[in-house]
Amino acid sequence: MSGSNPVLGEIANEAAIERSSFLVDAARQLDGFLKANAGRIAEVGGLVLIDDDPDYLSVAPDGSFRSRTRYQDEATGEWVSETEVIESAAELVELYNAAEIYAAFADAAREAAGLPAEPTGTDELMEAAGIAPEERSDPYAGAADDWAAAREGAGPPTTREEAATRLYDLALSFQERSQDSESRLIERFEAAAADLAGQLGDLIIVDDDDERLTFRDNGHFHAEVLPEEDPDNWRQLDDPEELVQFYDPTDVFGDLAESIAEAFPGVAPELDVDGDSPA
Repeated sequence: MSGSNPVLGEIANEAAIERSSFLVDAARQLDGFLKANAGRIAEVGGLVLIDDDPDYLSVAPDGSFRSRTRYQDEATGEWVSETEVIESAAELVELYNAAEIYAAFADAAREAAGLPAEPTGTDELMEAAGIAPEERSDPYAGAADDWAAAREGAGPPTTREEAATRLYDLALSFQERSQDSESRLIERFEAAAADLAGQLGDLIIVDDDDERLTFRDNGHFHAEVLPEEDPDNWRQLDDPEELVQFYDPTDVFGDLAESIAEAFPGVAPELDVDGDSPA
């Protein structure tokens, strides 16, 4: 097995590089979304994005975020709540999947605007926003500018409901582009690691009661999950578009690098257990 160590090290390093690159891109894209919507967020007085005990996330009118976690103190047995102020998009994408952030914005804006529970399809939203199909293949390419241009002449929103409706539409279009960006990132990694994977065989990344994630010897990720809406039937995830519906690429790359580093400590001594280079 020692002959595989250099190959495993290359995969671990490639995964760590892709993870870091994705976080930088996701932060830049989210920062653009927040800046484009700063006025709308202020207009609606901020939004509660996640309120699912113990998880809580809100955005304030000034664009900063509040995240609350709850845990049980091992020493006292008491439950303790901690609230953290998150000032930057870079901090936020370290804690949350970017696509989930956009989905949370869309849900919160929909509720504030009194829109129907079922969201409109994102293709129709982007068409209404003036975003051509060919542009959708290039994630985030001028999304905010295109959306604003489609509403040129409409003027600023006159009510909180109108501001929330516009924010809802834009959040859904960004969510679609976020997932597109994530799937393309996984495709790029699979192409780069294909030759390496063929020398190693299947690498098991996660093997839990409700999910299994493997990096196969054909250079592709494969997962099986028990969806919350159908917990009795396993769902097969064989392509990046399906994978990003359940997994954050930063977790996929980080877990892959971590599993390799744990199995073969000598292949990537410069990496910590999270797949990051030490400061």
